[in-house]
Amino acid sequence: MVSFSKKNTVIFSVFYILVVFLTISSCTKEKTESTESPSIQPPKGMLWVEGKTFLQGAKETDRFAMPREKPAHQVTVDGFYIDITEVTNKEFKTFADATKYITVAERKIDWEEMKSQLPPDTLKPHDSILQPGSLIFNKNVNAVVNMNNYQQWWSWKIGANWKHPEGAESSIKGKDDYPVVHIALEDALAYCKWANRRLPTEAEWEAAAQGTNKDAIFTWGNDATILNSNANTWQGVFPTKNDPKDGFEFISSVKSYPANSIGLYDMAGNVWEITSDLFNANYYNEIDISQPILNPKGATKSYSPSNPYQVEHIMKGGSFLCHDSYCASFRISAKMGVANDSGSDHMGFRTVSTPEMLASE
Repeated sequence: MVSFSKKNTVIFSVFYILVVFLTISSCTKEKTESTESPSIQPPKGMLWVEGKTFLQGAKETDRFAMPREKPAHQVTVDGFYIDITEVTNKEFKTFADATKYITVAERKIDWEEMKSQLPPDTLKPHDSILQPGSLIFNKNVNAVVNMNNYQQWWSWKIGANWKHPEGAESSIKGKDDYPVVHIALEDALAYCKWANRRLPTEAEWEAAAQGTNKDAIFTWGNDATILNSNANTWQGVFPTKNDPKDGFEFISSVKSYPANSIGLYDMAGNVWEITSDLFNANYYNEIDISQPILNPKGATKSYSPSNPYQVEHIMKGGSFLCHDSYCASFRISAKMGVANDSGSDHMGFRTVSTPEMLASE
């Protein structure tokens, strides 16, 4: 699957809408201390993930694994707290009301800033297109000619934002416990700063998703046949027909599916979750796996073959749109890149904290 950007989707909207281990001797003490749950009370809505050493990346038995997920390599992460669910509409509204924060999707588009991350000589779209909005899934796709052309099922929707997830005419009334969506990196970071949290690294996210499992493909283990009962994903024929066998046709409220082995919900499916790591398709092939890897923070430079002009971060977990015929990103190792200014109706986030961060409050 390719990544999405407000910038490149605005451009394609011109055409479509005009309608877009550590070595034991050196690390044993630190690792042992980090696996012990702190004596302090966990923050509300969070739980403790024990420090662990595990295999990050695609497992050999994963038939859906993509090159960017390989090779799998051993990493160690210290213990941390993580949100039990994705940040919800209610939680984000509390933040927005307290700070008067305006999300990226609600702001006027700056063409001069936008074109700096687009191919040279890109023509400016008409001003009628350059209006605040976000990406939404086109629920009325009747036929798809080329599965590589994602423009067929994505639309740039003027007026779409976290308060109006399907456009200006929609609302989040009665959806307090749904994950907040249409959140760009800047928005997630602003929330984190206000809440004294941070985004998880990709390694932390995978450690949390594994739970008490060891090197599992899915958050519940390795059995692909029970996907529908464990995650909100696409069933049927993507992207033209979704059979809601799992109970939901599109996005669902948090905690609608079973938690993983340590009590985390929706680490697979429902909405993608942005992390703090830069997306680099070559990163796993460039790291030195002969040395212990402790608390990795990802690549130092972003690189996406499909979007070489823009900076992207990794998002994890897949969404309600994931299907095994297309992206199959309901796996722990799966990842996609998302441009820093981009949001959509299938991307949200969750946060982490540490004892050190809590002690500073």
